[in-house]
Amino acid sequence: MKDSLLTDRQKEVLRYRKQGLTQQQIADLIKTSKANVCTIEKSAMENIRRAKETLEFLYTLDATHLCTIPGGTDLLEVASLIYREAEKLGIKVRYDTIALINKIRDAVPERFKARFVKENIDVYITEEGDLYFS
Repeated sequence: MKDSLLTDRQKEVLRYRKQGLTQQQIADLIKTSKANVCTIEKSAMENIRRAKETLEFLYTLDATHLCTIPGGTDLLEVASLIYREAEKLGIKVRYDTIALINKIRDAVPERFKARFVKENIDVYITEEGDLYFS
């Protein structure tokens, strides 16, 4: 990945964090301060967040806003809500219920607490029935 949005140092810190190392352990390994590791990790996570937002925009460019899933909704009710709204547009969703639930949980895991939606989720659909969430 030569043209990454992350610096080599950011990648290194994230790799170590993924391995379970603490910021202090990483600082000792790369011979810097814990505060510097914290700053590097924070900058990397911000770059990743911005990249995700950019991709979200790109994916939804050719999609139509389908609905908003309100906070407090039970995850088991989400699929029927999406299917119902897609049917109104005459679009067949490409996913069965289980795949749909997995797709939405994978796309926006931070928006769920156990089985419930914590905060509103906007759902977008393409003419081909593909779904995107933001």
